[in-house]
Amino acid sequence: DPEWASCKLGIFICLNCSGIHRNLPEISRVKSLRLDFWESSLVEFMKNHGNLWAKAKYEAKVPPYYYIPKSHDCMVLRQQWIRAKYERGEFLDTQVCQDPCSAGSREGCLWKLGKRCRQFKKRQFLLSAREGVMKYYSKSKGPKAVFSVETLNAMFQVEKIGHSHGLQITYITDGQTRNLFVYHESGKEIVDWFNAIRAARYHYLRTTFPNVPEPELIPRITRDFVIEGYMEKTGPKQTEAFKVRWFCLDSQERILTYFKHPLDAFAQGQVFIGRRDEGYEVRDYLPQKVCVKKNNPVITLVTPEREFVFLCENDRKQREWMDALNRVITQ
Repeated sequence: DPEWASCKLGIFICLNCSGIHRNLPEISRVKSLRLDFWESSLVEFMKNHGNLWAKAKYEAKVPPYYYIPKSHDCMVLRQQWIRAKYERGEFLDTQVCQDPCSAGSREGCLWKLGKRCRQFKKRQFLLSAREGVMKYYSKSKGPKAVFSVETLNAMFQVEKIGHSHGLQITYITDGQTRNLFVYHESGKEIVDWFNAIRAARYHYLRTTFPNVPEPELIPRITRDFVIEGYMEKTGPKQTEAFKVRWFCLDSQERILTYFKHPLDAFAQGQVFIGRRDEGYEVRDYLPQKVCVKKNNPVITLVTPEREFVFLCENDRKQREWMDALNRVITQ
């Protein structure tokens, strides 16, 4: 239900996007469909243009790896998508489509959260789709870490990192998931890094799985967690005290990971979530002979090896976690 329009571009837009368009007066002029007066010439202009026309023109050459934001995505993604389309004309038919290998190669500085000191420090990063690696450097001459594009993932984490351009980068090292939390002062720069990572991932997937159809490949380039947040967890004997942990559910990898703190570099543990016919199940009650003094809503995650018991903050959180876990079990 868009109730706004850009009468310069000839498109109808929602309230959220209208705020971004207002900051682009050189290319866009926002009017309310209900509250503003519309001259007949503008009405005719809208009739002759419209969203399908604009999409055909301004999105003619969007690379398959480029992330097209949804309405629920963070502001920097939506803002840079609108600027890339209308202000910079990056996807016009006149533009030459970048090869994912060259688009997935990038070098520059990002502010990275320290693993121990919990302070952001500027670090040099290098991404090479051709070599299939990403690196970052500290003060030493050699790279501080080198990791493969094969296990690389990136997602925007504005609230968790506490910065409007906050990006979480993850990769596997020695069988463990490693988190990097970074940002850049420039919205364009951080979104360009995000799409460069996606280009490198796309190049890797396209090369490794040449026969997989594109619609199946695109969702596997990068992914967000299905759900994350605090729950309390007890140990395998189910007699230990419950401890608050930060949980993240990755539906693609079918893994529930938990951390002591949301911005920890490494997890304290993880649980693989298999299918229902393999003996995996989610219950909203405690296992037999297990007593809990607290009145918090309960989740019991049943696996072939053991039963994991979690306490949620409230009934709403319990439902959200149970729905998310059940979706993974049944997928």
